[in-house]
Amino acid sequence: MITYWHNPRCSKSRSGLALLHQHGVEVVIRLYLQDPPSLAEIKQVQVALGVSAIHMIRTKDQLFKDLRLSKDVSDAELQEAMAAHPMLIERPIAIAGDRAVIGRPTEKIETLLQPI
Repeated sequence: MITYWHNPRCSKSRSGLALLHQHGVEVVIRLYLQDPPSLAEIKQVQVALGVSAIHMIRTKDQLFKDLRLSKDVSDAELQEAMAAHPMLIERPIAIAGDRAVIGRPTEKIETLLQPI
């Protein structure tokens, strides 16, 4: 089973979901803009992704600039910004147990379908 942080308005998010359905994967869809992840969940997903917080945030988004965030800001500050403003979270994110990927490009999601 894969938990999928999904934004239906995003073409990459829609294509990633289509890929999972093509593979017959059981998917739990989380509309993260309507059901925002907690700070603890963001931290947990960051660990599963194996990246720093800056790699899971939409740095080109105007809100990123409006909040005066930068690549030099601490992970803690970026995590708090994502918890307060889930629109900043890069999408889509597919989570399978203790592993996760950001579905950009969409094909990265296929790595979760392979056994460790």
